[in-house]
Amino acid sequence: MAVPKRKTSRSNTRHRRAQWKASRPQLVPLTLNGRTYQVPPHLVPAYRRGLLSVEDLPGQNS
Repeated sequence: MAVPKRKTSRSNTRHRRAQWKASRPQLVPLTLNGRTYQVPPHLVPAYRRGLLSVEDLPGQNS
């Protein structure tokens, strides 16, 4: 098991953790049945094949 050589100060630890930021998911346009939806790119094939339905999209009022 790895053991740190030195203790990291509380200030350094918190400063490092403060740099992490969440990013918004990238969305791409997808046209199904004449309507355009914004979906994550890795889900586009599933929507095109019909494995996921458009009614399941969050934030969509159909």
